[in-house]
Amino acid sequence: MILTNKIGFDTKKYLAAQKKAIEDRLAKFSDKLYLEFGGKLLDDFHASRTLPGYYPNTKALLLKDLGKNLEILYCVSAKQLEQGKIRGDWDMGYDLATIKTLQDLADFGLPVLGVVINRFAGEEKAKALEKRLKRMGIKVFKRYEIEEYPERVEKILSDQGYGRDDYIEVKKSLVVVWGTGGGSGKLSTCLGQLYQDTKRGFNSGYAKFETFPVWNLPVNHPINVSYEASTADLGDFNLIDFFHLQAYKKEAVNYNRDIEAFPIIKAIFSKVLNKKNFSNQYQSPTDMGFNVLKEGIVDEKIVCEAAKKEVVFYLFRYRQEYQKGLTDIKTLKRIDSLLEKLAINEEYLKTVPAARRAEKKAKKKPGKGENGVYCGAAIELPNGQTVTGKNSLLLHAETAAILNAIKVLADIPDDLDLISKPIIRQISRFKKQIGEKSPSLNCFEAILALNVSAQTNTLAKKAQDFLPGLRGCFMHTTHELSLSDKDIFKKLGIWVSTDNKTAKIRND
Repeated sequence: MILTNKIGFDTKKYLAAQKKAIEDRLAKFSDKLYLEFGGKLLDDFHASRTLPGYYPNTKALLLKDLGKNLEILYCVSAKQLEQGKIRGDWDMGYDLATIKTLQDLADFGLPVLGVVINRFAGEEKAKALEKRLKRMGIKVFKRYEIEEYPERVEKILSDQGYGRDDYIEVKKSLVVVWGTGGGSGKLSTCLGQLYQDTKRGFNSGYAKFETFPVWNLPVNHPINVSYEASTADLGDFNLIDFFHLQAYKKEAVNYNRDIEAFPIIKAIFSKVLNKKNFSNQYQSPTDMGFNVLKEGIVDEKIVCEAAKKEVVFYLFRYRQEYQKGLTDIKTLKRIDSLLEKLAINEEYLKTVPAARRAEKKAKKKPGKGENGVYCGAAIELPNGQTVTGKNSLLLHAETAAILNAIKVLADIPDDLDLISKPIIRQISRFKKQIGEKSPSLNCFEAILALNVSAQTNTLAKKAQDFLPGLRGCFMHTTHELSLSDKDIFKKLGIWVSTDNKTAKIRND
């Protein structure tokens, strides 16, 4: 079968336009420029799901292409560390996400000056991360919680405010300030450095690079709505930048935190920057950025469909986080309102109703489910076809769905087994012998068995070659995945949402 990968975004075209926009902005500054990087610099899976064709590490490639005259400051919030906030795409806490990010940046050859712990007020998890980072040889800087921030500008610009923070000595002219996510303190870090630089006689500048929202798309465009979905736990929402409208008589889209903070940013600029500097050029929050994402869109229909799927994907993610106590009911209400705005429901993701139908079919065959629990799974192939799987005494539902999917891609009849039942039963018996709770094969075990079978079974070899064709596909399950299945789906690049209904969570 020929795979159909729908492309709605041209990364190369976008990179060329975005590089030029950044270079034009850099040309305006003679000294240091603090460039606040919004979103994810690495592994921006939200962007790649919303914009089919967008490479997840586009921003890293952009920085490498800009040259070596840059350093990176990575920000993390002490408050978010203490709350145990999770980076959803990696399913790990912000402490481990910080360490993984530093390793990934090093692999990309991007220089990290250090980690900035923001809003620090003695939090134990922040102190633990600081200790671990220092043992790794990574510089750590602390910036402290300021009461009545950001209202009291006079206190912020004093020894009790930014003057209390660790000063970060920067050697390069371009300083990229990035963080774990929204609320990590990137803007405050930039402004604090501007304040301290000015006291030391430096003439530094500030600019912002955001992927979303897209300023020159309508406020309720699906791409901009999907951004609201990705930050629903932070309470972010898009609106017309009225500062921009007032200054230029032209509509531009920005988000609430930037617009709310702009008067304070302007006030800080007026006090800490040289009057000859660029601060007077910024008449709106939109002015501070240089987003040209729209130029990379090559198929409006494809990106709109993908953006709507992304909103539904976040709906299920937030439901899981709500059950784990990681978010509140307000987040769920926000995401519901975004679905209403787009006039869609949770079944817009085709895998959702398909997985539920598969579960119902499993229930019609009593005795076939594992431990009396019946589950369904569905995966949408690159060509739009949906393939399902049911759990049994031999296979997890998601395992069955994966095997069925690669059969379809390889044009192998459904009634032919890729892995012989005797091999599956042998593995199941062995799992029981070593005390595994679930004797049925999870996805990782099935892929290993498929690999072994491929040595003598030509059909198994043929099907195995189509596994990479599942990268970027959506899957839905009616149950919580086992830990091993979560891990293998990350490696396969499959995006899994779940109803999370099953009470028994297997840890095999």
